Amino acid sequence: MMPKYLIEREIPEAGKLTNEQLKGISQTSCGVLSKMGSQIQWVQSYVTGDKVYCVYIAPNKEMVFEPAKQGGFPANQVSEITTIIDPTTAE
Repeated sequence: MMPKYLIEREIPEAGKLTNEQLKGISQTSCGVLSKMGSQIQWVQSYVTGDKVYCVYIAPNKEMVFEPAKQGGFPANQVSEITTIIDPTTAE
């Protein structure tokens, strides 16, 4: 099983991006990832006021920086996700 990574991207006023802008960003990201092959996968992203948090699956941390470089996106912080918990963890 490959590791998951959380990427923190500082994007001023990210929460004000329009659906069309988000679509364009997503298309750029998908285009870069398709060129990189199947070893890296974008799972989903969370948009907040001034940041976007993306979850990726990749064999190593270094590979996660490559889509940011090629797509022109910031990757201010990349952290490996070691464990995922949710309400069922309490059971």
